[in-house]
Amino acid sequence: MADTVEIYTDGACKGNPGPGGWGALLIAGSLEKELCGGAPETTNNRMELTAVIRALQALKRRSRVRVHTDSQYVQKGVTEWLAGWKARGWRTASRQPVRNLDLWQELEPLLAEHDLSWHWVRGHAGNPGNERADELANQGVASHLRSTPASGNAAANS
Repeated sequence: MADTVEIYTDGACKGNPGPGGWGALLIAGSLEKELCGGAPETTNNRMELTAVIRALQALKRRSRVRVHTDSQYVQKGVTEWLAGWKARGWRTASRQPVRNLDLWQELEPLLAEHDLSWHWVRGHAGNPGNERADELANQGVASHLRSTPASGNAAANS
């Protein structure tokens, strides 16, 4: 197996729910890859999960990966809650349906494809990888907002 791939992920939302974006920075040795995207009406947690999913999907082969996230929802979801959710038929400990089930089910098979370790980092605390992922997530929001017609224009032009 090659050297470790460092992945930094972040999500952003302008309103929660509201327009959102996700960003991921992948670093393997001297190589870096940046990914970002957006969604129209979403939540911060959905964008945090999407960032991890898209980053893992970008890997071309089985890798040793250190995922750095400022989302305790994602980090604890993977390391503490996921097994229990599955055992209870995708229900929480309080028997409520797991939120963002579609994304957790999309993420789950990706977890088996790599040798992963999960690292929570404090957001906006000067970690360069996390700061870049945050910039990419906000770029995803901005890019999505630029590509979406301003609300009200369609009605005004009809």
